[in-house]
Amino acid sequence: MTASIPLPRIEALPPGLVAPADFERQALATLDPATSAYFLGGAADQHTLRANSRAWSELQLRPRVLRSLAGGHTRIQLSGRTLDWPVLLAPIAHQRLAHPDGEIATAHAALACATGMVLSTQSSVAVEDIHAILHSEGADNAPPLWFQLYWQHSRSRTLALVRRAEAAGCEALVLTVDAPVQGVRDLERRTGFRVPTEFSAHQTDGLQASPAFPHLHALPAAPADHPSIGLCQGLAAQAPDWDDVQWLLQHTQLPVWLKGITHPEDAQLARELGATGLIVSNHGGRTLDTLPASATLLPAIRSAVDPDYPILVDGGIRRGTDIFKALALGANAVLIGRPQILGLAAAGAVGVTSVLRLLRDEFEACMTLCGCASVVDIGPRHLFPPAKSFLIDNDSHL
Repeated sequence: MTASIPLPRIEALPPGLVAPADFERQALATLDPATSAYFLGGAADQHTLRANSRAWSELQLRPRVLRSLAGGHTRIQLSGRTLDWPVLLAPIAHQRLAHPDGEIATAHAALACATGMVLSTQSSVAVEDIHAILHSEGADNAPPLWFQLYWQHSRSRTLALVRRAEAAGCEALVLTVDAPVQGVRDLERRTGFRVPTEFSAHQTDGLQASPAFPHLHALPAAPADHPSIGLCQGLAAQAPDWDDVQWLLQHTQLPVWLKGITHPEDAQLARELGATGLIVSNHGGRTLDTLPASATLLPAIRSAVDPDYPILVDGGIRRGTDIFKALALGANAVLIGRPQILGLAAAGAVGVTSVLRLLRDEFEACMTLCGCASVVDIGPRHLFPPAKSFLIDNDSHL
């Protein structure tokens, strides 16, 4: 952690980067194969990874015309804050593998684009430094900083992380619940990917334990005289359960979001326990392959909880139209994962800023062309065929 505000490198954006696919080509040309496999690959045969983006693209829009667009804006209310637009940067670990500035560059882009940021437990930059960057233009201009929490081996170690996030000024916790062990990622294993030892996870310094979920392919082989030592070599026994979620809610005043909800019954349990909100996510297709796409899962999750219960979604969002479709299906906002890494690899802070501005321009254009002056105007009737599994109050006048 440094006493001054960490500054990013100033880089020129390579020519011709005008769409997400352009940033992906640039990133693939910049990153080595093993790092590309880590950031861009998925679990097993990558069916879920591909399904995520395909599901959004297959949803069709149905615009309204001749609507009044006076006073239009993209602001939303979320977790007690006003956000300029319904997008947050998803937590991504070890960002210095993609660019030397890592999360420093991402935070400066978040500040420049008034976009909330969710920092990973496995960030390569200290949470205190990220908070300082986001507040470098004053508290009134600072986008929200949330802390993504991987459950540690014990409640005491988990609580130590929570207290650090609280002390650093984080405004919410995002507990990842869908990765008690890491998925089997064929691409990473083929390329021999390993996180270099110099890329430590700063948030867990001093906890006397590494993050709870190491790579499965890095686990030691079972001893010959004990061929089976338990499910995933005992890691599953240390995974959090609903009692741990309740304990966490009792030990912090911060809002707690649960990330990785894919089943309506889990959504209902989270709501009953008092979680602030849900993040519908299949971990970007990185943990369990052949899960449905996030866009496919979202309507049933929205139907399972109260209409005003906050739901975010991530996975496969690549265009501004995808953001619009997510809101039409019932999400309050979305998280952007791989696109931020593509921008980071392409040109550091300038690259992430460019990706966010591209997405925002597309989202605003989509809103305008669909006849929506504000986010509350977006509803299931803007999809063709209309989404029928739920109905929100604001849709009645569309």
